[in-house]
Amino acid sequence: MSVGTQETTRPCPRCGAGIGGDARFTVWCAACDWNVDPEGPRKEPGRLERTRRALARRHGEKLHADVVSGGDLRARRDASAVLALVIALAVHGVTAAVVAGGVWCLVDGRGGWLMLPGLLLLLLAWILRPRTARLPDNVPVLYRDDAPTLFALVDEVAGVAGTRGVDAIVINDVVNAGVQAYGVRGRRMLVLGMPYWEILTPQQRVALLGHELGHYSNGDVRHHTVLGSAYASLTTWAYCFSPDDDPDPADSALRLLTNLLLLAPYWLVTGVLLLLDRLTLRASQRAEYLADRMSAQVGSTEAALGLTDRMLVTDSVEGVLLREANRAALTGPSGYRGAEDRADELWERLTAHMASVPDSEYERQRRVAALRGHSVDATHPPTHLRRAGLAAGERLPAAVAVDGDRADRIAAELAEARRWLGRRIIRDGPSFED
Repeated sequence: MSVGTQETTRPCPRCGAGIGGDARFTVWCAACDWNVDPEGPRKEPGRLERTRRALARRHGEKLHADVVSGGDLRARRDASAVLALVIALAVHGVTAAVVAGGVWCLVDGRGGWLMLPGLLLLLLAWILRPRTARLPDNVPVLYRDDAPTLFALVDEVAGVAGTRGVDAIVINDVVNAGVQAYGVRGRRMLVLGMPYWEILTPQQRVALLGHELGHYSNGDVRHHTVLGSAYASLTTWAYCFSPDDDPDPADSALRLLTNLLLLAPYWLVTGVLLLLDRLTLRASQRAEYLADRMSAQVGSTEAALGLTDRMLVTDSVEGVLLREANRAALTGPSGYRGAEDRADELWERLTAHMASVPDSEYERQRRVAALRGHSVDATHPPTHLRRAGLAAGERLPAAVAVDGDRADRIAAELAEARRWLGRRIIRDGPSFED
């Protein structure tokens, strides 16, 4: 399926240099960066997020210098990681103390006035309890018998990465991928966004698996179950204690009193979160660079670089999916009735669109990433820095290769999930969040 380009040529309104490009994408000037980031600065985040991003920028700049200079990035359980784990255990200890207090009130109260505080404490403990992820029930989930070739590939990649494979593979419609522990036994799930998988070459898919599984072998502290669940609990605490920034004038006195009472616990929780960020941010960013190195080792440096380029144009992927869903909506019931027939066409259109993305758009996105820096995501180094880190390293061949026959067998195993998700995107539109 071909996708027609829409070439345009015009002088730059800022410097007068001739600029041209595909009108389907942002037209910008490579000479002076006019219109390189038409969206402009992102919405100002809250105080906690601003502090996190400042920390990320400070750690990130030094870490990137270590990466490009060939410094040793080997993961290690240092004093910061140990202290972060101790704090996480203390967070869970507070929750346990709340449970114990609630039970004591109920037992000692024996129907008296302590019953109400006991119930409130148990309710609070339930809200603040450590949560483990669950397998989703609204998207396809594959097990070894469902996709033996895909699981064999994951196992092979895991072997190179020095870790074990996964217990389940979740296929959703998000333009992303990731690994996560689920259940009380800490089993592993690999989450593959079908739109993301579809825009990658077979070798880039191997690089993607290498990156995700690399998080388990590189000492990524934030993938530790105890620490991850503590972060989730603290975030819930911060939400529960967050003062109302926009009180209703009708009950401003009551809101003001409530805000004053919440202020101390809110800042205490925020302080603990910031401390955990300070202790783990450098390790978390280092883990991303190490995962990128594993991506190159498993899939090849060329495939890893291609993977980072694809990360830059995920907005374009979402745009294609949204247009396809809107087309079906505009045609009314007949468009939805044809969703099953159009599911495969959706993926063909997406693949054709991505093949037509010009080099100038990738370059623009790299410059946008450089402009925004750590302002987009405090937990990951900016994509342009990750790409530069890969480019500065040794050019590695693929340790795991996927030939045409193997790729075809994996595609057959994913065909049902691919078709199901295609129908859902056409009917309901794409998901933009995990």
